[in-house]
Amino acid sequence: PPIVFDDVCETAGVTLTRFLSEVALLNPGLSELTALLSGVHTATKAISNLVRRHPLPSDDVLGTVNKGDGGRGLDALSAELLRRALRFTGRLGILDGADASEYGGDDEDEDAADLLFDETSRYVALFEPLDGSAEGAPVGTTFGIFEHADTCSVSGPDDCLAETIRSGANLVCSGYSLYSSSTFFVLTLGNGVYGFTLDENIGEYILSHPDLKIPTRSTTYSFDESRWDQWEDPVRETVRGWRNGTGRSKRTFRSRYGGALVEDVHRTLLYGGVFGRPIAHGGGAMGGETGGLRLLYEGEPMAFLVEQAGGMATTGRERVVDVEPEVVHQRVPVIMGSADDVREIVDAYTTWDAARSA
Repeated sequence: PPIVFDDVCETAGVTLTRFLSEVALLNPGLSELTALLSGVHTATKAISNLVRRHPLPSDDVLGTVNKGDGGRGLDALSAELLRRALRFTGRLGILDGADASEYGGDDEDEDAADLLFDETSRYVALFEPLDGSAEGAPVGTTFGIFEHADTCSVSGPDDCLAETIRSGANLVCSGYSLYSSSTFFVLTLGNGVYGFTLDENIGEYILSHPDLKIPTRSTTYSFDESRWDQWEDPVRETVRGWRNGTGRSKRTFRSRYGGALVEDVHRTLLYGGVFGRPIAHGGGAMGGETGGLRLLYEGEPMAFLVEQAGGMATTGRERVVDVEPEVVHQRVPVIMGSADDVREIVDAYTTWDAARSA
C-alpha cells in the first residue's frame, strides 16, 4: 500500500526523529524500517562530527590508510560507525559495505564484501560510508535498503549475498547524508523526497526541504570533461549542444562539476541540472572502460531518490533502477537529474543506436 504522510511530515522545522515517529504511527508496517533509519541518521551525525574534526584532506584522514602505520582513516571509522549503529537496531539482515578492501586495500578487488548477518531481521542495507574522500571535495554517505527475503539466514550466507544483488526497483528506501558547510540528510521512502538539515545547537536534523522536486529543465551539467574524448557520441554531442546553446532547450549551460557524487547530486536535487558519470572507453588499464557508478550502493540509491523527486536517471538506454546487477561491485553509466534534459540524452542514444543497427 502507498505510504501515508500527514501535515506533520510536511511541516518545515519538524525534527527527523518526530518525522520518523509520525511515519511509523501512520504506517505500522514501517515501524522496523523507521527504527533502522533512526540508527542511520544517528551514525551520520557522528560521522559529521568526525569530518569536522579532521578538515585536512590527507591519506591519514581521508581515503586509504598506509599499510602498517596502525592508523585508521575516516573511511574506516565511518564504516565502523554505520556498522555498529545498524547492527544494534535489531532490524538489519545484511549490512553490505561498499568495499572492505577500500579501507586500506585494492579498489578493484570486487570479491571483498563486508557482511553482517542476523537471521531474525527484515531488511538488507547497502551503503557507501564516505563517498568523495579521494576527491578532496565535500564527502557524504549513501544508503539503500531492501526488504529481506525468508531465504536469507546465518546458515546460508550465499543466499544472503544474493539478496544484495537486486535491481533498484526493489528498494523500499534510499538516501544520503552530505557533510559540507552544513550537514544534510535526504531520504525517500518511495513517496517523495524529504531533506533535513542538522541544527548543531540542538543536535537534531530539521526538515528544511519537504517534498523536494527537481526542476524539469536547467542550465547546469556536472560531468568530468577531462574524459570528453572517451565518451560515447550521444553524450559528447548532447553536452556540446548544451555548451553552445544549440541543444533542445536553446539554453547555454554551464559546468558545475565538483567531483564527488553526493555533493553533485545534492546540488542537482536542489537547483536542477544533469549529473553524469558516463562510461569512458579506453580510459582504464589496458585500454578498458572506466567511469560510471557502482550500481548497488551508488547508482541505484541515487537513481531511486532522483526519480522520487520527479527527475530521471538513466544509463542512456534504460532506467538505472531497472538494471539487473550481476555482481556486487558492478559499474554502470549513470546520467540523472532534470527530466527534460536527461531525456535529451536518452533520445540521442535512441537515434545513435538506430543508425548503427541500420
